[in-house]
Amino acid sequence: MTSPDVEPRLDSADPAEQFAAYLDHYRAVVVHKLDGLTEAQLRESRLPSGWTPLELLTHLVHMERRWFVWGFLGEQVAHPWGDNVDDAPESPWHVPDDVSRDELVAALHAGGAQTSDVLESHDLAERAAVGGRFTVDDEVPTLLWICFHVLQEYARHAGHLDVVRELADGSTGE
Repeated sequence: MTSPDVEPRLDSADPAEQFAAYLDHYRAVVVHKLDGLTEAQLRESRLPSGWTPLELLTHLVHMERRWFVWGFLGEQVAHPWGDNVDDAPESPWHVPDDVSRDELVAALHAGGAQTSDVLESHDLAERAAVGGRFTVDDEVPTLLWICFHVLQEYARHAGHLDVVRELADGSTGE
């Protein structure tokens, strides 16, 4: 696992290695931003939009799985929109009361390991499989596009957690 304080610096020209390193980095950043929050702070919103830090974490877990497993690999997954109240993309994020931070962090890391396996075994120019998230009628993205999309999701949401953490306890920075 990479340090949340140091941006990855690989001596590699392999874009797949770079994506894996940056995704690992942002997973570590997200977990670091949740460290030290109480159970109440993890489950309460400080924003007008209403999402909580745990809801953002479950969103990231499901988002990565949607893009790499259901999307790129084309595998069927139970509840691909499971981070949403109604298991539908347009419904708000939700974490059941019996799901803990530790469970979600473990799922985040397990998803990261699966993503790393995908990046090690597929070319970035390869198109996603049809049959999971995508149908024959869809414009099917490349693995490279999916990597950029997932990376920007992590970076954007890590920034959201910066704000939430500052509002929760005054902590700033990485």
